[in-house]
Amino acid sequence: MAKCEVCGSEVILPFVCSYCKGTFCSHHRLPEAHNCRMLHLARIQKPIYSETPPPRPKSKPRIRRITSKTEITHLLAAWVVLSLCFSTGYFFSVRSTIFLVFAIYLCVVGTGFIFHELAHKFTAQRYGYWSEFRLWPWGLAMALLSSLLTLGSFIFAAPGATYVAPRYHTFEWSGVSEKKRMGLISLAGPLSNVVWGAAFFLLSGLGGLSGLIGNIGFQVNLWLASFNMIPLGGLDGRKILAWNTTAWAIVAIPLWIIEAFLMLV
Repeated sequence: MAKCEVCGSEVILPFVCSYCKGTFCSHHRLPEAHNCRMLHLARIQKPIYSETPPPRPKSKPRIRRITSKTEITHLLAAWVVLSLCFSTGYFFSVRSTIFLVFAIYLCVVGTGFIFHELAHKFTAQRYGYWSEFRLWPWGLAMALLSSLLTLGSFIFAAPGATYVAPRYHTFEWSGVSEKKRMGLISLAGPLSNVVWGAAFFLLSGLGGLSGLIGNIGFQVNLWLASFNMIPLGGLDGRKILAWNTTAWAIVAIPLWIIEAFLMLV
């Protein structure tokens, strides 16, 4: 993994300066931000300061929400493997209904995982960023291994991530800092799980197959939201906490309390 030459932070998608060819994070990507040794050339080609600011568009730019075959393939692979991980516990207890349980988990993990990643993607695109999901093979392997070793009681649910790369025309959103934009992009994923979890919770009270789907869907979405709010590594919680401690606490603490209560009972 590349490191920023200014702050030393690890960067999954580093920015390469067009002038000095160094690698930098999103905060130090501009020549003036990392004190580029070719700054004089950058200033000649593109003035950094101007007496008149760039014209603001009359309306917010319409960002085309596009995807790629690679992203679709990665999403589908992660979806199937995660569904298998969450249904592992049932494989050893109710073998007669393995296919039914797996089909249910395909449904609920599909809504939980897919919409979690799409919430990141569409929020990022709304702010003018490039964004696509990419599979993390080691994360997918750890998810499968953790589910097998614990019989589905604990899953390292990090099969990949929705990568976000800032675009240079983000001056159109100058009223929102980059740290806040990244925080809101990260928060969109867990909030989508909260919404789906609430919907499945209402469904769980119907009884029968619908109640089973609702119960499983509630637990899966609650786990995905709770896990991603951990403020460590590349999880959403770290970026949300870096932006706003209060917003992180309001979402994370209730989720962890509910998850701990369900584990105890």
